[in-house]
Amino acid sequence: MTRNDMQTCDTQTTRIAPRTGVAFTLPKGAALTVIDPEGTQVSDLLAFAADDVREVISNGRTFDYEETIALTTGNRLWSNRSRVLLTIEEDTVGRHDFLLTPCSKDTFRHFYPDKPVHRGCFGNLAEALASWGITEDQIPVAFNCFMNVPVHGDGSIEVLPPPSRPGDRIVLRAQEDLVIGLTACSAYASNGGAFKPIDYRIDQGGEVPS
Repeated sequence: MTRNDMQTCDTQTTRIAPRTGVAFTLPKGAALTVIDPEGTQVSDLLAFAADDVREVISNGRTFDYEETIALTTGNRLWSNRSRVLLTIEEDTVGRHDFLLTPCSKDTFRHFYPDKPVHRGCFGNLAEALASWGITEDQIPVAFNCFMNVPVHGDGSIEVLPPPSRPGDRIVLRAQEDLVIGLTACSAYASNGGAFKPIDYRIDQGGEVPS
């Protein structure tokens, strides 16, 4: 999907079909609301600085500066250049993942050898972001909205169905002009074995917290 294909959103909700992805610009000060309309569905989110897409959200910088991996209301998503790109203003779920990479063809070959291979969120993001000159090698770990990845005491991790219910949402305020990639995730375990849509809304304007 190219820039010209993207629907202009101003308080209007747009639906991402199951197992697909989109990309769009998010101006500084605007709020992005990501909504799980049917429940138990993950959405992979990427954010790049619009003036230089080599600057991108970083899970390592975010964990370091926020001093937590349990990111929720009040936390910020930092870039690889140590700038805040997004601030979480509202979160009705309180469970998201910033550890695991977007699912891809290789993910399906590794974890689901008995299932048809799908290009996954990685392939969907790569296609959607290509109009901004963003290549596959520039796609980092995504902020996986609503994804449930508990870390156990022995250091092992597990992927469980999301706890999100119909209508749950997370609201993120842009601290810079951004290019956003957003998906309705394609992986079986991440979404409780079923694939559903994701809705999003952009509310223009508003104050950027200092």
